[in-house]
Amino acid sequence: MSKNLEIEFKNMVTEEEFQLLLKTFQITKKNFFSQTNHYFDTKNYSLKKLGAALRIRELSEKYELTLKKPAVNGLWEINDTISQSEADLLMKNSIFPSGEVKDELLQMHINLNEFILFGSLRTERAEIEYENGLLVFDHSFYKGIEDFEIEYETSNRDEGEKKFYKLLDKLNIKIQYADNKISRLYKVTQGKKDVSP
Repeated sequence: MSKNLEIEFKNMVTEEEFQLLLKTFQITKKNFFSQTNHYFDTKNYSLKKLGAALRIRELSEKYELTLKKPAVNGLWEINDTISQSEADLLMKNSIFPSGEVKDELLQMHINLNEFILFGSLRTERAEIEYENGLLVFDHSFYKGIEDFEIEYETSNRDEGEKKFYKLLDKLNIKIQYADNKISRLYKVTQGKKDVSP
């Protein structure tokens, strides 16, 4: 289990801009790995109403159950590593594994039996260290849609923001607001617009 404060900046980019970023940082196909996020909420969107989000991240060798909650300067991210069988039980039968995420949801007074899996999103991702932070290159696929984004994860909001937008300016990349992934998937799945992290 881990709990950490997530501070990140995102920008949607065109495929052409994405290729420019890959070329600039010498990122090749071998630098990418695949991950699939499976997103959950209750039927009446209890988490969304609280500005929170719940997902299972499926990687090649492990599964992570993550709850994100609003914090003053970003998002609290609570993670539990779970087994494939625990992931399957949650996705198919809404049976929660024991851990910090379950405990936190109970403290939020949310009925665990009401959770449903409302969609999945696959991302081909590459990451590099950049200016004391992490630069993330994402090519995502969901519901017949493909999109591209660049993210910058940092521990200092003010410095990180300056570094991120300086990079976009240097490469003449247009600033384009990026909804988080659960929001993009949610809009396509449910046709709604007001969404959680």
